[in-house]
Amino acid sequence: MIVEYRTKSLEKTCTQAKVAIRAYGQEMAIRLQQRIKQIQSTDTVEMLLQFHIGRCHALHGGREGQYAMDLVHPYRLVFTRHGDVLQIARIEEIVDYH
Repeated sequence: MIVEYRTKSLEKTCTQAKVAIRAYGQEMAIRLQQRIKQIQSTDTVEMLLQFHIGRCHALHGGREGQYAMDLVHPYRLVFTRHGDVLQIARIEEIVDYH
């Protein structure tokens, strides 16, 4: 899949290790990089869901249409799907929504 980001700041955090370490620490930066690579290496969101890659799951309620993958507890990487033929994952935020 192609990965897009909601903001330039979020893109820097997700793609530059130094920025992620400064914001969230070493363990979180490693996990964040891992999740981004997992999203990029799959063809569809359904594949992430079917094989529970990164404990990917659909969100409900006020977050209908969004998906989340585990990072370091309690944080999640939240993204939405765009496009039907060519799927694009748009990273929305890194958040503890519990």
